Amino acid sequence: MDASLDNFKKKFIEEAVDLIDDLEKAVLELEDNTTDADIVQRIFRIMHTLKGNSSMFGFEQIDRFTHHMETIYDQVRSGEREVTQATLNVTLRSVDHLKNLLDEAGNESAALMKEQEALMQQMDAIIEGRPVPADASQAAAEAPQSVPEVSVKAAPQPVPTEEKGTYETFFIRYAPVTDIFNNGTNPLYQVDELQALGKAKIKVHFEKVPPLAEIEPSFCYTSWEIILATDKGQNAIDDVFIFVEGDSDLKIERLEAGNLLENTTFVSELENLWAKQTEANLDEIRKIIPSRVVVQQAEVAATTQPAARQNASKNVAISSIRVASEKLDELMNLVSELVTTQARLTLFAEENDLPGLTVISENVQKLSRQLRDIAFSIVLIPIENLITRFHRLVRDLSQGLHKDVRFITEGSDTELDKTIIEGLADPLMHILRNSLDHGIEDAATREKMGKPRQGTVRLKAFYSGTNVLIQVSDDGAGIDPVAVHNKAVEKGIIPADRKLSKRDTLDLVFMPGFSTAKTVTDVSGRGVGMDVVKRKISELRGEVELDSERGVGTTITIKLPLTLSIIDGLLVKVDETSYVIPLSAVDKIYAVEHAKVVNQFNDVVVLDGKQIPFFNLRKEFNLPETTLAMEQVIVVHFEERKVGFVVDTVVGEYQAVLKPLGRHYKNQDMISGATILGDGTVALVMDTNRIIKHFTAKEEFSMGAVQMGHEEKL
Repeated sequence: MDASLDNFKKKFIEEAVDLIDDLEKAVLELEDNTTDADIVQRIFRIMHTLKGNSSMFGFEQIDRFTHHMETIYDQVRSGEREVTQATLNVTLRSVDHLKNLLDEAGNESAALMKEQEALMQQMDAIIEGRPVPADASQAAAEAPQSVPEVSVKAAPQPVPTEEKGTYETFFIRYAPVTDIFNNGTNPLYQVDELQALGKAKIKVHFEKVPPLAEIEPSFCYTSWEIILATDKGQNAIDDVFIFVEGDSDLKIERLEAGNLLENTTFVSELENLWAKQTEANLDEIRKIIPSRVVVQQAEVAATTQPAARQNASKNVAISSIRVASEKLDELMNLVSELVTTQARLTLFAEENDLPGLTVISENVQKLSRQLRDIAFSIVLIPIENLITRFHRLVRDLSQGLHKDVRFITEGSDTELDKTIIEGLADPLMHILRNSLDHGIEDAATREKMGKPRQGTVRLKAFYSGTNVLIQVSDDGAGIDPVAVHNKAVEKGIIPADRKLSKRDTLDLVFMPGFSTAKTVTDVSGRGVGMDVVKRKISELRGEVELDSERGVGTTITIKLPLTLSIIDGLLVKVDETSYVIPLSAVDKIYAVEHAKVVNQFNDVVVLDGKQIPFFNLRKEFNLPETTLAMEQVIVVHFEERKVGFVVDTVVGEYQAVLKPLGRHYKNQDMISGATILGDGTVALVMDTNRIIKHFTAKEEFSMGAVQMGHEEKL
């Protein structure tokens, strides 16, 4: 009986997660149209369902809390009350609180209950028509507290997230994983960024550094303890570690309101404590705080960290599928193994002329392809699952930055592999933060430039062949290529006399540590982010491009595969090695005489009356020249042009089950994986775009030469 009840409770939690997500989406829609009775009715129905279900399964706190929310929207739908900005703000914070209640169901912390009581007091004030009390923690983009209800039929006025000049002191322990350098991350950057946020005292730990003979030069053995006094708030500290949270042992705790590092007694005792202990005990540090009020960790989570940010980091996994993620992963692994086994069966049938075996092999091939397609459809999830959190992010940041911004989405029904969507959340969030912070100007500046006072950020997703393109564009200030070039020269990235095309200049934005921001903000601009965004997209076998026009706006385009596990490819051979070229990249295949592709001027061949630049893979891979009279030229798409690859033979189409190459090859990006052929040998899967870029750089061609058919060399 207990097991059955647990199953029902698990089912309730799954449904509650979806209901809360739907509630957040509906509230954001209501903010755009506060008089829409249908949206109000939908919000009330969601709350009523959530209240009834939570009561049935014994989730008393959710039941009690939702009852207050339901009362407010019952008044709204009956016409007793208008939807106001205070109502919307409290509702959105209540949505965040419901998520936290669901996470801690049955084990609610004292801090969570304190937050709940404060929110319920605010809801009671709204119900009774009194001014909203100011005793609950503020979310990042919330309007000022202690204000009476005011109709929001006009556009809401943005407000600051926190008063500048109010210092807080934090304790930070940062211990990166030993192989963090392999991810392209330098932990010293994080330490430097923390120092840029305020005043810091730092203790460096070398205890884990091994003897000299045992040191691995590419490993990080160092960790840090930092006391940081800053007026930027914990959100700014969290942003420093946004892309390394999974690659480090990280602890951030608030010690005290005010700047403890200005107290000479505290600093002196801290230095003595660090001198006699290899690793400081946080309780010991708290003991040396003079005239303090100790803030417990649980309370810090509720009072210093914006609820929207907490839930953005917690709810990365997609919950709209009623199947556990590990089961889906296992299904895809089994389908992948089936495809590999089917390839072996096909090869065996070809090599052994047994009656009926060919027919069986063809049937298995047909069934495995159908099963593969069905499995793909199961793990493909609409991008809409990400959209609600982005609407909330734009809403909160635009108010916090004093900017009026409209967020528009198109193609939210476009589907991607769930693994890709989960990995896409953080990069897209960072891109949107940059658009709001550095792209969109404030209303007064836009008006002077002849632009509408309200800025626009647009997220558009659509299919392009077997890929999905996601574009994030804004109508803001744009990026000045001259400023980018000058900054690159200043940082020593390129020589001063280096001439670059506009695209190559803008690509410098993706260099590690590159930033043209003149000031550091809580949102972005510390020189970290866009390089990590590009790396994160690359890990998903995707590409990112940037286009910008000064004064007009910026567009960032992300190109992604539909799935990461199985692709339709073209199996080819170069010498004794097999390669797979994704069919989505292939345009045409030509049989060409060997003499026409060897020692050709500028490596250009005429195919169908057009000049096509090509790369001879034997030559590029330092293999001996072939003795074959005829070779094959595989023409592939490269950006807006076509480029050829010369191979020995084309074996045929092949379903490639992608396997990772392992950690020793993670730094190369020309080969996106490997697949096991039917005879047990391994074929390498090419990433044609990156191979072309690599060969072009190696031979010191400009990218424009390849794109234009080597016209610069003709």
